[in-house]
Parts: sequence; structure tokens; C-alpha cells
Amino acid sequence: MKRDELDLLPGQSEELLKELHILTREGRINQDSRRKLKQVHHLYRFIEKLLRELPDEGNGATLADHGAGKSYLGFILYDLFLKQKTGGRIYGIETRAELVQRSAELAARLGFDRMSFVNISAADASEAKDLPERIDVVTALHACDTATDDAIAFGLRKHARFMVLVPCCQAEIAASLRQNKALSLSRTPLAELWRHPIHTRELGSQLTNVLRCLYMEAKGYQITVTELVGWEHSMKNELILARFTGQPKRSAAERLRAVLAEFGLQSLEASRFPL
Repeated sequence: MKRDELDLLPGQSEELLKELHILTREGRINQDSRRKLKQVHHLYRFIEKLLRELPDEGNGATLADHGAGKSYLGFILYDLFLKQKTGGRIYGIETRAELVQRSAELAARLGFDRMSFVNISAADASEAKDLPERIDVVTALHACDTATDDAIAFGLRKHARFMVLVPCCQAEIAASLRQNKALSLSRTPLAELWRHPIHTRELGSQLTNVLRCLYMEAKGYQITVTELVGWEHSMKNELILARFTGQPKRSAAERLRAVLAEFGLQSLEASRFPL
């Protein structure tokens, strides 16, 4: 297949995509891989613009990718952006040891010497000695459930200039809504929004991201929420971009507490949204 038929970006390595099993050895691509590549390319375009805002146009940029999995995003970022730079480093954070080892071996084979892989959870990464005190960009692509919250906590701890998040499988708040359903139904007619299980799941997902955005605003970030790709490619499609301004919003903190109180979720403030 020709490059334009594969939807590759200028300068993108076909050999890397073969190593990642996005392309076959014959240079072909199936629909599932094409969909996956389209998502990563969209995310890359957002991140590249942010990297170029850093000093020296991102030449010394540090990026931590939470829930890295097979590190598609990290490898493609390195190939398209960092490979041409003289500095900077990408850290892949992943709990599955076999994926960490496989990614490290691939980076060594490709000569991507400014990629590091850490076998640790997002929750524990803030204290990891293998990671620097400051990280410029924190990413989390489909990090499941509370791993996105852990990535946000990591970004705050590391004074990240930018956070790029595509949340997935938010279950914690839905579970809290179910637990307090009887009390909520007697207290407010709004509880009808989560009386049925499917509504609980969907509202829990929506509410989780609303609270995350308010929390980051309260911590001094400007928030943009948009779509990653079209809904035909992924149902987990919400992209949250956070840019540090250094101006915490008291009004966002007040609204966060008000929303938690309205939905009977005050217990989550200490664990998930410490203000």
C-alpha cells in the first residue's frame, strides 16, 4: 500500500509501525489498526502544539504517559517529534511488567535512547525515584477508572505545564451513586437521573469528568474539553486539555464542593479532590 493510503504523517516511520504491529510486515493495515492509529494521530496533533509552546520549542521537553500499555503514543511522539530534538525524554508508566520490558527492548532496538519505561501504578508514580521532580506534559489515553485521577494527582505533584487526558471506564462515582441511591431518592428529585442502572453508569461517567475539570481549575489550570475523534471511532471520546496558568479559581473550588454535596459525594473530596 502507498503511504497516502495508510494515512501516515509526514516523516513517520513505517518500520516503527510494523514493530508496533499497526502495520503488517507487508505494510498493510486493517480497520482496527487504522482506527487506533487515527486516535493516536489526533492526540499527537494536540500534544505537538503544546510541546512547541515549551522553551526552545520543546527541545528539552519531558512527558509522562500514564497507562502506557504498548506505548503506541510514546513511540509515535518520539518518532515524529523528539527524535529530531537534541534533548527531552518520554516516560511510559505501566503496571504490566511484560509490556514495560517489551517496550524497553523495542526502544533499545530502534535507538530511541530518550525513552524510559517504569513498572509502577499511576497512584505510586508521584514518589517514584525513576521519575524527575518536574514533568512538562502528562498524558493518559484511556487510563481506566481512577487511573486518570491518579494521573491528575501526578501532574499536580510534578507541576505539569500541560495535562492531556482521554478518560475511560469511570466506575468509582457510579458506585458511590448506587450506594446512596435510596437516601438520594428521598432527598431530591434529581436522583431520578441515576435511578436506573444504565443512567447511573452514564451519569457517573459525565459527573466524574465534570468534577475533574473543576478540580484542575481550582488548582490553577485552564481547561478545554473537546472530542478526540468522531464517535464512530470510539465511544470513549472525551479529550480534556489542561494548561497551567498559576491562577487557582476559588469559584471552581466552591462549585466542586457544591456539586459533591448535591450528589451526596462529599466523602470523595478528601480522597480524590483535596482542595
